[in-house]
Parts: sequence; structure tokens; C-alpha cells
Amino acid sequence: MKNSLDHLPENLREGCIRGDTVSQKKLYYDFYGFALAICLRYARDRDEANEILNEGFFKALTNLTRYDGNKPFLPWLGRIMTNTAIDHYRSQLRHQGTDDIDELELYGENPVIDSKLNYDDLIKLVQALPPGYRAVFNLYAIDGFTHDEIAEQLGISPGTSKSNLFKARQKLVSMLENQEQKTEQVVRSIHNNNNEQYESKPYRQFLQAGT
Repeated sequence: MKNSLDHLPENLREGCIRGDTVSQKKLYYDFYGFALAICLRYARDRDEANEILNEGFFKALTNLTRYDGNKPFLPWLGRIMTNTAIDHYRSQLRHQGTDDIDELELYGENPVIDSKLNYDDLIKLVQALPPGYRAVFNLYAIDGFTHDEIAEQLGISPGTSKSNLFKARQKLVSMLENQEQKTEQVVRSIHNNNNEQYESKPYRQFLQAGT
């Protein structure tokens, strides 16, 4: 059965174009989760994601006359949200983390990122990346753009795109390793505290009383 949200109902589209606030509100809430998931990947936190989200919905509503109702709506809306996130990145920190190193293609891709994380964990780590790394990682690793396409969208060279992707993967691996080390330390601390508790004098007295 086809998902009802894959296509935008014509009456809803027409209502939004007319400026009907009820229709616009319904479109916003029907597709809020889908759009927010995209914006969260490109933002440093939820507040910034909501800023991108609202700007993206404004663009979508003002450009609905260009949407072909015979085609799926989600890809159309997704492109608007992605482009809005890119525009936001350009206006904020366009030149951060953009070393141009064409030779980085020789390093290849790091499979650790793709295999060890679930989606929610990955998003949290991606949000912690510098804006330049975050934008390239999203466009390449998740949205499937080529380095040439990314270079054109972000106004950088393909070599810079490759560099930022490589550095993003390095940083993600480093953050993942630090996260795992902290988890091990917490587990070890709990284990040690439990041992100290079990070996304490009151506990030994309790054991002796039961014999």
C-alpha cells in the first residue's frame, strides 16, 4: 500500500497555494518529522535545525506552484530542506575547515563509521562536527552527492570536499573511540564500587551472621 505522505493531496496543495492557514498548518505537521530529520543532520543542535526547518517550509510553501503533483512529494521537499541547510551553512561558516588536499582520495573511506553506529548515534556525532566537515559528510555519505556536486553546491573545490570528508571520518572515529573509552571507565568504576561494597565490614558481618 502506498504511503499517503508520499504524494501531496491536490486539495491540500491548492489550499496552501491560496494561503489557507489550515492547509499550511496541516502540511507543516504532516511532514514535520521527515523534514526535521534532514535538518538535524546539518545542524549543530535542535535549535539550529528548527531554524533551518522553518526557513525550508517557508520556501516550500512559496514554491508549491512548481511542484508536480504527479511526482512523489518527499524527494521534492527533501531537496528544499537540504538546499536550505546548505544556504544556512554558507551564510554562517562557509570557510571553516576547508583545506584543499586532492591527494586525500588515496586514503579511501573508513568503514568504521558505516558499520559500528546506528542512525541516532551517528546523528549525535555528526552534529558535533565543525560545520564544513558536517556539510560534506552529510552530502556525500548520507545524501549520495559526488565530490564534484558538493564542490559546486558549497563553492569549494572537489579536493576540499575530499579533504573535509576524510577529516570528518577521522574525527567521527576519534569521537566514537572516546565514547567507548568513557563507557568502559564507567563500567569499571561501577564494578570497583560494587566490589568495595561487597567487601566492606558490614557486609562481611552479614555473611558471617548467616553461617
